[in-house]
Amino acid sequence: MPGPWSVYLAGEVHSDWRTQIIEGAAAAELDINWLAPITAHADSDDCGAVILGEPCQGHDDNAFWRDHLGASVNALRTRTMLERADLVVARFGDKYRQWNAAFDAGQAAAGGTPLITLHGPDLDHALKEVDAAALFVCRSTDQVVAALRYAMRGELARG
Repeated sequence: MPGPWSVYLAGEVHSDWRTQIIEGAAAAELDINWLAPITAHADSDDCGAVILGEPCQGHDDNAFWRDHLGASVNALRTRTMLERADLVVARFGDKYRQWNAAFDAGQAAAGGTPLITLHGPDLDHALKEVDAAALFVCRSTDQVVAALRYAMRGELARG
């Protein structure tokens, strides 16, 4: 098996899908360095204002500039980790729109980093362009782990 792979887990932060993949890969003894965005939603939203100061206090457009600062600070982590990644898994959930996951998937595709998307069939139409850029679509975290096992070790788990 090749040395450790770096796998970036992009996407929704409202379920335990990352934990399922990480635990499944650990059980399969796969050598993977996991990369991810900040998954604490409040920290991700507040990082710009906390680190750089509250923008435009007292102005009606403060929320816009607060979000802009947060996105800019988060981009430092995201871009760096996407560049380090050997593979990106982008998860799209059904509860919220994950614009950030779509953006990360697009950056991966544009940079030539292999991409796997993870979502239910109800999102097939909405994600058709993203899925077309991916190597394939997984419907479950177990499929992601099986794909990683096959790609890294050449082992096909049957049954």
